[in-house]
Formats: sequence, C-alpha cells, structure tokens
Amino acid sequence: MQPDDIDPSLVDFGVLARWMDDEGLPGGAFERVERLGGGTQNVLVRFCRGDRPYVLRRPPVHPRPRSNDALRREARVLAALDGTGVRAPRLIAACTDETVMNGVVFYLMESVRGFNPTTTLPRPYADDPAVRHRMGLDAAAALAELGAVDHVAVGLGDVGHPEGFLERQVGRWLSELESYDALDGYPGADIPGLTEVAAWLEERRPREWRPGIMHGDYHLANLLYDPDHPRVAAIVDWEMCTIGDPLLDLGWLIATWPAGEAAPLAGAIGTAGGLPATDELVDVYAARTDRDLSALTWYAVLACFKLGIVLEGTHARAFAGKASKDVGDLLHATTLGLFARARTFMET
Repeated sequence: MQPDDIDPSLVDFGVLARWMDDEGLPGGAFERVERLGGGTQNVLVRFCRGDRPYVLRRPPVHPRPRSNDALRREARVLAALDGTGVRAPRLIAACTDETVMNGVVFYLMESVRGFNPTTTLPRPYADDPAVRHRMGLDAAAALAELGAVDHVAVGLGDVGHPEGFLERQVGRWLSELESYDALDGYPGADIPGLTEVAAWLEERRPREWRPGIMHGDYHLANLLYDPDHPRVAAIVDWEMCTIGDPLLDLGWLIATWPAGEAAPLAGAIGTAGGLPATDELVDVYAARTDRDLSALTWYAVLACFKLGIVLEGTHARAFAGKASKDVGDLLHATTLGLFARARTFMET
C-alpha cells in the first residue's frame, strides 16, 4: 500500500515492492515510512520491510540532466567502500535502470544510528565543549580515512576523469555558473570577487597531486555522529563523489568550518561552539596522510569558489520555480559569504 504522505511520483511503493522481491530482499508490508529532511537536493525515505530498516535515496523532485548518473556513481562508490573501514552507509541494493520507477534510478542503504550535529545536539554533546572539540577532531580523522583508500585497488580506477582534474576546476565551475542563465527569470550572477578569485586560483594551482576518492561535499551537515561517543558514525550525501584530489575535501571542511559570523550557519553545533580551530583539523589529517599539505590554502579557496557556485544554482532554480525562494535567498547569501571567506584566505 502506498503511504499517504509519500507522493507515488517520488516513490511508488508497488514498484518498489516488486523490485525488492526480485532482488531477494525480505518481503512484507512497508512500515514506519518516513521522508527524511536534510539537504536541498535528493529525496530520502526511511522505512522497514520484513523487520529490516532501509533508507531509499533517489534524485530530487525536479531531476537535473545528470542526476541519474550521479546516483549511479554514488551507489558504485558506496559499494566499493564497503569493507574499507571508511565510515559510509552500507549499500544494500541499487536500481540503476531508470525505466523501473518514474524515470529515476534509486538505491537502498542501511539506516545508520546517529544524529546530525547541525540540526540537533543531544546530551552530553550540548553540555560539554570538550566533547564537541573531540567531535570536530574526529571529522578530520574520518576524512583522512577516506583519503587513504586506494581507489584503483577497490575497483574505482575507471570512475571519473582524474587526469587534469585540478586544471579543469576553474573553467568547469565558471561554465556551470554561466549555464544558470538559461533558467527562466534568473537575472544572472552577482557575486563580488568572482573574477578575482578565479584568477588567483589559476595562477597558484598546485603542479603535483595524487588522485583518490573524493566525497565532494564534506562538511558537518553531511556527517552523522554516534549518539554514545563523539565520533563520526557515517559520512552521508555522496552526490558529488568522484575520483579527484582528496585534498579538496580537506579544503572544503576548512572553508565551511563554523567560525566567527559564519558559525550560526552550522546550526546547533555552530551556535554551541567549542569546536577545534582549523589548524587542529589539519594536524589530525596530517598525522594520517602522506600527502603534501603545503598548498592547503589554495584548496580552501577552491572549495569556497566551487561550493559558492553550486549553491548559487539553487538560487537560480528558485527564480524558475524549481526551488523554494527562501532557500534560494539563503543559499545566495551563503555564496556571498563563501567568496568573502575565499578573499580572506587569499590575503593570509
């Protein structure tokens, strides 16, 4: 039976039941069905069937041209990470055939016991800054574990296009920004510092780097923490994963780290404070890697540049009625903040 609060155009539970039966997964009624919040993009639905919990993930309500390909890549990366020790949800099964359900691919993953610190802080996390400090350090440790995985050894040698990855970044994301002009009603990007940041990145690009698995959007909002211990239980939302330069993930963590006026944007944990300084994050990562971190400021600036342009996409889609105006306005303000932070990094 289709749950009343889940639109069948998003998840058709009759189709899902038949597909799960064909996959040999436990049968029976769908129970405790719940659409999960978090993020502005892909759809997440948690449910139980046959006494087994699942989380279903599919592209957004208004899929982008590459949404299905992104979900196929996510599923493949999660499957490859199983058994590596990287703290990612375990993939259960994936439907990579978009003709099965409403023109989109989807996958099922394990339901992780944990909480996101940007939305809630249970005790003792809310009461003890020393515990929050340890949470922050473990975010860097969990990231270092991902960066240490040999992507070729786990079967991801043909994923993405790592050759020339850094060389492509500025042009790739400027083109993405330009593509938003095709959305009805969007007046065009108004981002102070855009040209200046782009030129700085091109002039100072690292000459040597080593490919590896990138999460692509590594920050506190994409981490679930163990309710009983101040450690990362799972890294979630792998939409932007690829084979590229893992140091961009570290730059991303630094670029989005709650500090100063930006701290409240990280929600509960940003407001509570007590997190380690970014230098401490770098020290934790450095102790667990043999990568050269001397150009880390460049990666942090690139992270601000790339993430700012990604978020501006939701602002542009809001003009076309494909995203909430309130969310679009908030993310545009975040974009402006990221470019301001980039210029600060450049100056220091």
